[in-house]
Amino acid sequence: MAIARKFHFLINPVSGGGQGRIVFDFLPEIMRSMAFGEQEWEREFSIYEHFEEQVKDALANSQCVIAVGGDGTAAAVFDVLLRHEELRHVKIGLIPLGTGNDLARVLNLYSALVDRGLLYIVRKLVVAESRSFDLWKINGKFAMANYFSAGIDARIAHDFNRDRAEGKIAGNSVLRNKLHYVKRFFAGKNYRLEAGELHITDKSGAKKSFPLALYRTIIVGNIPSFASGSNPFGKSDMADGLLEVLRIKSIRSFLKAISIGPGSSVMKAKEIEIYLKKNEFIQIDGEDFSDKLEMPIRIEFGGKVEMLHL
Repeated sequence: MAIARKFHFLINPVSGGGQGRIVFDFLPEIMRSMAFGEQEWEREFSIYEHFEEQVKDALANSQCVIAVGGDGTAAAVFDVLLRHEELRHVKIGLIPLGTGNDLARVLNLYSALVDRGLLYIVRKLVVAESRSFDLWKINGKFAMANYFSAGIDARIAHDFNRDRAEGKIAGNSVLRNKLHYVKRFFAGKNYRLEAGELHITDKSGAKKSFPLALYRTIIVGNIPSFASGSNPFGKSDMADGLLEVLRIKSIRSFLKAISIGPGSSVMKAKEIEIYLKKNEFIQIDGEDFSDKLEMPIRIEFGGKVEMLHL
C-alpha cells in the first residue's frame, strides 16, 4: 500500500521559547507556496505522554519525518528508530529550536534557520538530499546520535534541567538558557569523577582499558559538535561506524578542548564499556541521564538512518 504522506512535521510547542507554535501556524502557507496538497503532508504538536506513539505513527505513514524542536525532540525520534528497524528507511529532518542544536549544526540546518529564516529552511528541507548517519545504542535500549558524557559537563546539564524544572530560569529563550549554563559551570567547576574505568574496542578490534578516577569528564562523540557547537573531537565521520573518545583531566584541558579543539588524546572506538560509581552525572545528546543507566554502560553500533542535510 502506498504511503499517503510525503512529510510529517512533529513539533515541540515549547522549544525555542515557543517558536514551535509559530512553525505550526506558518507551515500551511509555506507548503501551499510549494504546491504541496493537504493530503501530502501533516503537522502535529508533540505530546509528552504519547510521543512514542506519535513518532511511530508518523514513521509508519510518511516518507520523511521532520522533528521541530531541540536535541531532545530528535532523540525521541531516534529512540523509536532504534527499536523498529523496519522503519529506518524513512528520512529524518530537523528544524532546530533548542539550546544546543548540535546535530542540526553539522547538517548545516542550524545556520540556515538562523541566517535565512523559517521559510528558507522549510523550502530547502522538502527538496534536500539525505545522507547515511550512524545511530548508536546504550545498554541496548537508549539511542545516541550526538554524544555521551559523564563528569563536569553532565553535572552542568543535570543542574540546568533541575533549575528549569524548579522554575529558576526565567522564560525559555536560547540566550537565557546559555547564560544559565555558564552560571552552572562556575558553580560546579571543581567536580571530578571519583572512580571509574573505560574499556574500548578500537577500529582494529584491539581492546584497551583506561582509568577514569579524578578525571573531569569522559566524552564520547558521534558528530563533530558538542555543547552548542564546540568540537573537542577533531575530524569525525558520522557514518564510519566509529566513535571519538576523549578523557579530560583538568579544567584547563576541558576549556581548551571545547574552545580550540583537541590535541592528540582523541581515541577511535567501535565499542565502549564504561564503569562509573553509582549516581554519577551522565548525559546523552544533551539530556540528563543521571540515575537512569545501570553499570557497566555499553555503547555499541545500532544501525544507520537517513538524515536530510543542506
